[in-house]
Order: sequence, then C-alpha cells, then structure tokens
Amino acid sequence: MASFRIRQYQDQDYEAVRALFARGILEHVPAGFRHILRAARVRLALLAVFVAARAAAGSWVLGLGTVALALVLLWVLMRSLSTDYVRDALGTDLCDVAGSYLRAPDRCFWVAEEGGTVVGMVAAVPAGRGELELKRMSVSREHRGRGLARALCREVLAFARARGFGTVVLSTSMVQVVAQRLYEGQGFRKVGSSSYPSLLGTLLNFQIFHYRCDLGDGTK
Repeated sequence: MASFRIRQYQDQDYEAVRALFARGILEHVPAGFRHILRAARVRLALLAVFVAARAAAGSWVLGLGTVALALVLLWVLMRSLSTDYVRDALGTDLCDVAGSYLRAPDRCFWVAEEGGTVVGMVAAVPAGRGELELKRMSVSREHRGRGLARALCREVLAFARARGFGTVVLSTSMVQVVAQRLYEGQGFRKVGSSSYPSLLGTLLNFQIFHYRCDLGDGTK
C-alpha cells in the first residue's frame, strides 16, 4: 500500500519543489552525454580532432590529450543545456508556483508527500485546442519504482477529464527513457519530435519527444 499522499501545492512547498525539479533535470546530464557520444557525426568529429592534432604535433599523446579536451567541452556543453533549462524554469513558472498554477482556471500543481517531505510533483496547464498539458513531472530518485510517478500522471488525467479536456499532451527529452515508458503505459503515444529550442540544442542534436493521450470527446 502506498505510503505517500498527493495534494495540491502549498506555499511552504516552494523551496522543496524548486530543488526537486533542479535535481531531476541535472541528473540526466550523464545520459545526455552518453547519447551524444553515440552519434556517428560526433565520433567522426572526435576522430578528425585526433588525426589533426596528431598530424600537427606529431605525437599520439598530444592527439589523445586534444580528444580528452574535446570530451570535456562536450560535457560542459551538455551540462550547460540542462542548467539553462533549469534556470529558465526557476525564473518563470517555478518562481511563482501559486501564481502560475493555482490562481487561474483549469490549472493545478500537485505534490506527492511522504513523512512530511515533498518527494514528487506535477503540474497541468491548458495548451489550447481543448488540450491540457502535463508539465514539471519529477520524482525524487529515492522514491522511484513505487508507483508515485504513475499516480501523479493519473492525477493529471483525472483532472483533465473532470474539466472537460479531450486530450492531454506533454513533452519529454530523448534521454528520459523511463519517463517515456511510464507515459506510454498510461495511454500516451508519441506524435513527433523536435530539437531543443536553442542553438546549442540544435548543435548537440538534443531531441524533445512530444506525446498525447486522447481522452475522448471533451467539452473545451
């Protein structure tokens, strides 16, 4: 039996929600880095760097050292992509959670609490055309695998049905494989993808996957 409870966000949750969100995003940096290294064009670029450095310096060691520096740069760029995303979220809707999600119609923000500690979160906002968007889903690493994320997802779906929305949409990154499986298990289907909306995201070919879950005829 689940020991957590899901409730609406309260002002005292502010710091916990912001910290939970930031940790949840930044922990995907290693997976993003590995994904970049698997890309054929990145491997070719690293090989070209090695060959050019070795030819210029006439040393295998300097060639390998140059590749190591390139790898460090890729890591910094990948982390920068995540930190920029976190900074933007913390400076916009998560800067005023109540104002963004609780003071307008058809919006809400929930937290999952266990033992007085916030261990999960999710939000919902209208996306137009009778659609509701699921946003800011995050569960602390220590509390995963217990059905908490599934329960939060179902909270949003129930909210959407109660408010007359015919569709719930969401976006998640290419490296959040567990989240993708969760959403697909709840009836969402992938309907497209796009590059992360920044020059850095395009250069790194960092993809955002778009999902939707059709609930039937809505009244919105």
